[in-house]
Amino acid sequence: MTRNPITAVRIVLWTAAVVGIIGAGWIYTTQSPAPNLANPLTVDQYGGGDYQLVDHTGQLFTYESFLGRPSIVFFGFTHCPDVCPMTLAEMMQWYTQLGDDGKSLDAYFVTVDPERDTLDVMASYVGWTERVVGVTGEPAEIEKMVEAWGIHTSRVDLEGGGYNVDHTASVLLIDADGGFFGTIAFRESTDTAIAKLRRLVDEG
Repeated sequence: MTRNPITAVRIVLWTAAVVGIIGAGWIYTTQSPAPNLANPLTVDQYGGGDYQLVDHTGQLFTYESFLGRPSIVFFGFTHCPDVCPMTLAEMMQWYTQLGDDGKSLDAYFVTVDPERDTLDVMASYVGWTERVVGVTGEPAEIEKMVEAWGIHTSRVDLEGGGYNVDHTASVLLIDADGGFFGTIAFRESTDTAIAKLRRLVDEG
């Protein structure tokens, strides 16, 4: 029996959440051209951009969407076999641990595979979280945002057809002024991640 890929993704997401995000398989790209945390860049140097995208509810998404509230942002794709669903599950763990402190924190999942990740696909992929907003759009506009935030992406063709996308595996932290605040690395300890998020909420 062939399982709907979105249904399969949801199973992976819930499984990852239950087991506490154990055991990463294939990690895409953790050594990326991300900013140096010892010398954080300002929004004039990193971020910004004139991209015109759309979120999974059909609303316009631009750089201005970050202004006013702190945010966490992950760049991935819905056909990702492990890193992306595991990161979504981790995000929901973070919200659970933050409790009321997380109410002012927005979360976005931006596709790096807009050809396959249509609006409906993104809505189905992130809908279970009830917190994370999916973002997609035209490939040229996605590329603008990818470049603006220094995200690495690389298409990898598979034997027998199809492809995956190597990509930066860190979650970006963005303050309420739209400035880069830091990162949470893939599989970084939960305690460290929560400490960073509390600082973002308090200061961002």
